[in-house]
Amino acid sequence: MDLSTRTVLVVGGTSGIGRELARRFAAAGSTVAVGGRNPEALAELAGEGFGTFGVDVTDSASVASFRAAVLDRYPGLDTVVTMSGVMLLEDLRDPAHYTAAETTIDTNLLGTVRVLDAFTPHLIGRGAGTFLTVSSGIGFLPFPPMPSYAASKAAVHAYSEALRAQLDGTGVGVVELVPPAVATAGQEKVNPHALPLDDFAAEVMDLLSQEPTPREILVQGVRMHRWAERDGTYDDLVAQRSRALAMLPGRQG
Repeated sequence: MDLSTRTVLVVGGTSGIGRELARRFAAAGSTVAVGGRNPEALAELAGEGFGTFGVDVTDSASVASFRAAVLDRYPGLDTVVTMSGVMLLEDLRDPAHYTAAETTIDTNLLGTVRVLDAFTPHLIGRGAGTFLTVSSGIGFLPFPPMPSYAASKAAVHAYSEALRAQLDGTGVGVVELVPPAVATAGQEKVNPHALPLDDFAAEVMDLLSQEPTPREILVQGVRMHRWAERDGTYDDLVAQRSRALAMLPGRQG
């Protein structure tokens, strides 16, 4: 992928990985717009020269208005990144977890679907373009304290595979980014093994710039998760990660 000539929309680009990738695309020469819910962050990014748009991916009407505004300003849009997501702890022994599960699925999976649906006709009409979906290493190797997050990201992976197959021959590609734990929003305090954001973003951009672009963007730090079943390490790694259930209220001790 030539990163210097794209017109890129990063949905969920107001913080963390999304914001860093938006900045990296811009530094490479692409025209970049960002969509998100945080007005303060959007104002900051507008001050940096990004096109900015408010959007709530859990609201179909908001996504429709967002699409119209983006395409009015950027009719040559050719790359859509679906970054929006939430990570919530859930204790499945407590029925009250359902609210967190519903929020997670609505944002991470259905929010992704809403954005993809919004821009698929445009990219097909152009006869060229790329969707960059974002799953997670947790979608391949579950983190037991976040069951719905794992399920939603596994679903994004499967959906991306199906979307790629259905768009074959249209000129629209589907690339799946599979992050490991990345040190954003305090994660470095929760997970000392989280990959530094700068290192992660640099590796992602290097992989994206390859020709042909890989179908899955797998930095070195996520490959143990992606290939755990193939490599025969899955059961041991899930057992190790299950120790983190002590993070849940009432599970300590």
